[in-house]
Amino acid sequence: MDTRFNLFENELAARFAKRFAGAALVIHDSPLPKSTQELVSLRASQINGCGHCVDMHVKEAAAAGESAVRLHLVATWRESTVFTEAERAALALAEEGTRLADASEGVSDETWARVRKHYDDDRTAALVTLVALINAANRLAVITHQKGGSYEAGMFAAAVGS
Repeated sequence: MDTRFNLFENELAARFAKRFAGAALVIHDSPLPKSTQELVSLRASQINGCGHCVDMHVKEAAAAGESAVRLHLVATWRESTVFTEAERAALALAEEGTRLADASEGVSDETWARVRKHYDDDRTAALVTLVALINAANRLAVITHQKGGSYEAGMFAAAVGS
């Protein structure tokens, strides 16, 4: 399967990508722990079948010191003992916020309460916007058939100048 469309070679898409990257930097620079950001992005990307984003977030997390065990267990976080209660709340929000069509209520009140127990307003804002942003990124990459495997840690930061 070949890449369908290069979003960076089209003027309109490139302008959008610049603004999209700016939004990502707001979240990146937020007080939400970087490890939580990568775990949430990884889990949503797994659910959405986005090889490009799974590749990116596994490599960024590993480069930042995340353990291979935790990265391997993200897909089965409920049956794993390596995540904190705060991370489990964030992963639940990522799943429920990604699988909106699978549940009539979207994000459950129970999950929301767990998130609010562990995250202040700024961290909650970052978490909610991260779930929305990674789902949008997944859709862009899946629709255009972006492949996983060639990403190197730091490429995103180099591309956006952070």
